Amino acid sequence: MSISPPGAALSTAPGGPLKGRLRPPGDKSISHRAFILGLLTVGRTEIRGLLEGEDVLHTGAACRALGARIERLGEGFWQVDGIGIGTLLEPRETLDFGNAGTGVRLMMGVVGGHGITAAFDGDASLRKRPMRRVLDPLVLMGAQVLSQDEGGRCPIRLKGTPEPLPIEYRTKVASAQIKSAVLLAGLNSPGRTVVIEPQASRDHTEKMLAHFGATVASEPFEAHGRRITLEGRPALHPAEIKVPADPSSAAFPLVAALIVPGSDIVIEGMMMNPLRVGLLQTLLEMGAQIELINQRDEGGESVADLHVRASDLRGVDVPAERAPAMIDEYPILAVAAAFATGETRMRGLSELRVKESDRLVAVADGLAAAGVESIIEGDDLIVAGRGHDRGVPGGGVAVTHLDHRIAMSFLCLGLAAKRGMAIDDAAMIATSFPTFQAALAGLGAHFS
Repeated sequence: MSISPPGAALSTAPGGPLKGRLRPPGDKSISHRAFILGLLTVGRTEIRGLLEGEDVLHTGAACRALGARIERLGEGFWQVDGIGIGTLLEPRETLDFGNAGTGVRLMMGVVGGHGITAAFDGDASLRKRPMRRVLDPLVLMGAQVLSQDEGGRCPIRLKGTPEPLPIEYRTKVASAQIKSAVLLAGLNSPGRTVVIEPQASRDHTEKMLAHFGATVASEPFEAHGRRITLEGRPALHPAEIKVPADPSSAAFPLVAALIVPGSDIVIEGMMMNPLRVGLLQTLLEMGAQIELINQRDEGGESVADLHVRASDLRGVDVPAERAPAMIDEYPILAVAAAFATGETRMRGLSELRVKESDRLVAVADGLAAAGVESIIEGDDLIVAGRGHDRGVPGGGVAVTHLDHRIAMSFLCLGLAAKRGMAIDDAAMIATSFPTFQAALAGLGAHFS
């Protein structure tokens, strides 16, 4: 088996069915937060199953720059000696987050709630992503934006406050990153910080804060929202973290097995947090043969193994309310929809326009390159499924726009398309799933 070098174009071709077992890498959201909570806790935190992708390692480097001692003890096994809330060091150099949107936004919350100044930057893709949505509440808490690029984008210099004001903040969109930034800044507040979100977003920050000893409460708000309350200046204590497999990474072998005829695989240890299983719910509605086995609890999160078999999928209407529970999985869902019988409509995808790329346009363009018709209507994506009888032609090149999820999605499409599929650049896959090619090749996937 040969693995393509970083930065190279890459293609997949149809072959035999996918067979075997795999455990996807550790969850990226939890891995980011593990480093950050370790920094903010006095004492030693041990992390097992950490995702060792570039995004997470950038967050770890930023935590080192703010005073944590971080050591890798083995594959996915790390320890963090933190210095605690209110005692962070001012970094000497710019904090470079590469492509890590989660890392940079959460760390802005950390810096915003401390009396230090830090500069934030990243790669060309990160510099296009909006940061004002995070900076605005931090300014309300007393932080100052000393400099920023046009439209509130990186590079950014942020001066935090040693006494962040306790605020009640209503987010305009369902975003775990905005919520988390406010809560992390609120850790050093002398009062109570409240975040109200219109739709519930992933709740890993709240769960991990409680795991480390903070007093945090979450309660329903209106029809689909949550009200989260954090008591400031808690005495956090070190806590071991076992990182479950990332649902967003598991999505790729999951869908590949559904669309490649004859496939039969088991995905081990996938996180089953109710706010992260929107894709699984949607695929089951499409007729996917997915069986949950060995359900259990690991590190405060529900996990399960998934037995996945090739399936005849049908088109469905995906409600906008489901978007927060699967916002990163829409590109691979569009691939599943291409092989389904009938039309699939994915509603309310405005947040896809401000990811690593404009994912809405990138997905539609990639589908066109594969010979699949789709339409963008406002913030909805409508995919005209071709079914297994007609099949997906493939044979084109999907432009990735430096977006790892676009890259992996169209490589998966190529495993079942008549003429395979190519992408222009595979380098960015390492940001979230550095073993992607080896893992799928181990199941029988053909790369070239």
